[in-house]
Amino acid sequence: MKIDKYQLRGRSLILVFVLPAFLFLILFFLIPVISGIVISFHVSDKSTLDQFFSAPFAGWNNFRELFLSGGSTFDQLIDAFRNTVIYSICVSVGSIGLGLLGSIIVMQKFKGVSLVRLLLLFSWIVPSYVVGLLWGFMWQQEEGIINTLLFDYLHWDVLSGWFGAHWEYTSIGELIKPNWLTGPNTIWAIIIPTIWRFWPFCMMMFLAGLTAIPKEIYEAAEIDGATKHEQFFRITLPILKPIFALIVLQSLVINVYSFNIVAMMFGNGSGFPGKHGDLLMTYIYRTTFQTWNLGLGAALSTLLMTMMLVTVFFWYRLFWKDVHDN
Repeated sequence: MKIDKYQLRGRSLILVFVLPAFLFLILFFLIPVISGIVISFHVSDKSTLDQFFSAPFAGWNNFRELFLSGGSTFDQLIDAFRNTVIYSICVSVGSIGLGLLGSIIVMQKFKGVSLVRLLLLFSWIVPSYVVGLLWGFMWQQEEGIINTLLFDYLHWDVLSGWFGAHWEYTSIGELIKPNWLTGPNTIWAIIIPTIWRFWPFCMMMFLAGLTAIPKEIYEAAEIDGATKHEQFFRITLPILKPIFALIVLQSLVINVYSFNIVAMMFGNGSGFPGKHGDLLMTYIYRTTFQTWNLGLGAALSTLLMTMMLVTVFFWYRLFWKDVHDN
């Protein structure tokens, strides 16, 4: 097949435009990933930081230390893994549910709908580290606005008592407000702010899918006697399935790698969320940059990356046909 000079010039132009993106991926993705994998097989700590790749080779010792050393290292890893699973599932379900509900609401025609859409996007606009700082203050036990609203204005201690909830009181009968930043409540103190920030993104994704559905489909369904409930479950949800698939994937990846909100909520990036709030990313950060055990931190990062590759593989098997066909 003969290629004329215009086709050759066009292909050369394509390469010119693709080359910057290709170089960017190599410099800021491929090289760091390979470097992290290499470091995970070396004894790399603060004393060998200047040696980098010339650090002593450790083989699989870093990976064995994670699972076989026992003690606090293994316990903290298990806590971080458990919390990350709970955190990722709860945030994903909450964000997707609120996002779908919000998209259905703003699809309705009412006065000021454009302003409502803009206001609902506010939490998505706020940087994640600012969200962590703000909610860290809001969750304070005595001065925080959450406990103030719940117990001083809504009298949640009385309302929740109807469902069998029990609250602690001092010897003189004063309510001891719950501390959301320590103990078992910590996991909810990081889940709720993350849902608050992430759900507008899900709403916009669903809104884009809803606006693309032809109105004629609903009109035909109404003529056939389908109720709003039937239209939602038999028309809207099946058509939105590819959007669901993409949001599920992105939500899981974002939440598993979540760091800013948790880190800023506890000690402005240097605190420890405790066994009930520690995530894999905060655990990796402390291991790598506070104890300067770079080899162990790289091993943790490599395992997390492998786990996410497996997750994406299963997502591919479950949803790729729906996404590809649509």
